[in-house]
Amino acid sequence: MWLRKEQVTQSEPDYENFTLLAKDVEFKGVVNFDGTVRVDGRVEGEIHTTGTLIVGEHAVIKGVVSAGVLMNSGRINGTITAVEKIQILKPGVLVGDIRTPLIAIEEGSHFHGMCDMGMQPWSEPKAISMAS
Repeated sequence: MWLRKEQVTQSEPDYENFTLLAKDVEFKGVVNFDGTVRVDGRVEGEIHTTGTLIVGEHAVIKGVVSAGVLMNSGRINGTITAVEKIQILKPGVLVGDIRTPLIAIEEGSHFHGMCDMGMQPWSEPKAISMAS
């Protein structure tokens, strides 16, 4: 009886959502995804995913991007927010302002813009009172 219950539980696969916007796809607008997204085409507008956004070498994105992880080998021009990290891979080009706690820029790729890594502004230490 116990063995049968374990077999039923194991046979139910846990699929992660995976979305592909192929090389010939052109999209204008706002898209929201769960899971991993790979873009090899052109997107103008907004892309939002809680998972990983993979931007292929031939991809062009113009607009606002938010993702858990961004891996860019294509061309992005816009404002990017990544909750976990941004990787700019060769021959990727990223132009725009980014916000992420971690960034990796591979040799041969390009980044032009402002980067906010979430660091709090420096504060002056409180003066120690010498009164007795």
